[in-house]
Amino acid sequence: MALIKSLLYFLLAGFCEIGGGYLVWLWLREGKGIFVALIGWFLLILYGIIPTLQPANFGRVSNNA
Repeated sequence: MALIKSLLYFLLAGFCEIGGGYLVWLWLREGKGIFVALIGWFLLILYGIIPTLQPANFGRVSNNA
């Protein structure tokens, strides 16, 4: 179950990274409204939070020596 949960968090983080970056790009380059930028920034913030929810230790340093 932890593997499936980790995979879903990984996919969700990828969606937030790509989607948030794209929405900010639309705001900057295509002149979309500030609402588009706010949603993009929110998704990028989520992208920073989601990896902390991972149940598996994918490359994280552990104190268990």
